[in-house]
This record gives sequence, C-alpha cells and structure tokens, in this order.
Amino acid sequence: MNHDEDNEVSRHLPTVLVLAGHDPTGGAGLIADAESVAACGGWALTVPTALTVQNCHDVIAVSSVSGSAIRQAAGALRDMPLEAIKIGLIADLEALDAVVDVVRQRPGVPVVADPVLRAGGGCELATQELIDAYCERLLPLVDILTPNRQELARLAGTDYGDDTERAVSLMRQGCQALLVTGTDTPLERVPADRVEHILHAPDVDRQWSWPRLPGQFHGSGCTLASALATRLAVGESLVAACEQAQVFTWQALAHGWDSGVGQRLPRRLWRLPPASFALHEVKV
Repeated sequence: MNHDEDNEVSRHLPTVLVLAGHDPTGGAGLIADAESVAACGGWALTVPTALTVQNCHDVIAVSSVSGSAIRQAAGALRDMPLEAIKIGLIADLEALDAVVDVVRQRPGVPVVADPVLRAGGGCELATQELIDAYCERLLPLVDILTPNRQELARLAGTDYGDDTERAVSLMRQGCQALLVTGTDTPLERVPADRVEHILHAPDVDRQWSWPRLPGQFHGSGCTLASALATRLAVGESLVAACEQAQVFTWQALAHGWDSGVGQRLPRRLWRLPPASFALHEVKV
C-alpha cells in the first residue's frame, strides 16, 4: 500500500445516521439512503425504523420496528463520530418516540427529515394521529424538512392558503427550514416541462428550476434528503447543500434504471462502471 492509499484509508468520512424504513427494491429507504450518502462522500450508519413489503408499483404492507430495537441499534453506535442525521419513514407512535429520543441524544447535529406520509403508488403510510405527533414531537428537533407539496399540505393542515403560509406555520412549530419539492404536484405557474423546488428559511428564500424528466420515479425524496444531510455533514451552508443535493438527485434520476415493471429507480451510483468490467487483481 503506497502513501496515497494509506491517506485514503485513514481519511475521515463525514458520517450520517440514517433512521428509515427498508425498501426491498432498493429504490427508496435505507438502501437508497446509504447509496446517496456514499455517493456524496459520506459514510452511512443505518438503523431501520420499519420493514416494508413493496415493489415498484406500491407499498403492500409495513411493519414498524419496535422502539426498544431502534434505541438499542442507535445506542450501539454512540461511540461513532456523527455529522448529520437523516430521518425517513416512521410507521407508528412508538417508533416516533424512539427516533425523538435518538435525536435528542445527539445535540448540535444537523437533522434532515423526509416526511414519508404516502407511497408513490398511493398507499397511505401515516395516520392523522401520527402526523399530529410528528409535528408536535419531532419538528422542533428538525433543521430542515424536505416535503413535497402534498406532504407540506398534510403536515400544515387546512387553515392556510398557500405553500409559503404552510411552511411558515411549520417553522413556527420549531422546524428551522423547509425545502419543498414540486415534482408531484407542480404549481400552476410552473411550465409543464420544469420542476421547481423552494427553500423556506428565516433568513433566506430560494427557488430552483430543473428540467422535468419523463416517467415516474420511486425514491427521489429519499435520495434528495440523504444527499442534503451528507452535504451538511461535509460542512456546506444550507443553500449550497440544498443546491448540491438537487444536482445529485437530478443526475441520479436522469441515469435511473427502468426495470420494466412500475416506477423507475434512481441510480445513485451511476458513475460506477458497468457490471461487465473486469476486476483487476489486487496484490497484497
């Protein structure tokens, strides 16, 4: 092993603790999160919050991981360095309380939450009771929330007239910032061939417009949130991290894989060579 290789092995990788559900397709959930974190230059520590039965069409069933198992799994990682936390699917109140406890044990670490309330195929993943508890217990601990417009409306409730009012209402509950994605239900003023994402924060509002890609994708929200958490772990500013996460996600979708059955899957590791390449022998 030469000097450069030794430096590469010893180089610190920014670590991201991921608390999310497992998706067997790899399109979303823990697999998607771990791939995104790795592709963006970090190391993922993964703790499952739920096990799902799903395919590229829809979620069929969800089994929540017990609160004690979540706490124990996260607790075993307490000696690991940690630069960010990413939260995904939370399937019931017990798991929510466990996630809240885990986050509270890591004060000062930036928290990115992707509120997974409904599967892309239409399956409901959160009751109103769980949504209310999510806003009350978890939002005050979140540095940036990454809902799509439908999730934003469900979290904020029916008392608000537009997305800005909804975002402000969630920030009043303690959430520090929101990156609202417009892929699923675009605003009327947005051209059909574009996608607009909007950052709402106390000291800055920012809009980004991207070319809309054809087809339906499974796991774009997980990809974006995990990439954002990793860029924050690296030390980027909120605006820069949001922008870099969007660039990464757009590329993962543009290079996505169409399995031929259902939604396309983001290919987070698209820069890797194809499977047909020959592995070189490593001499030790």
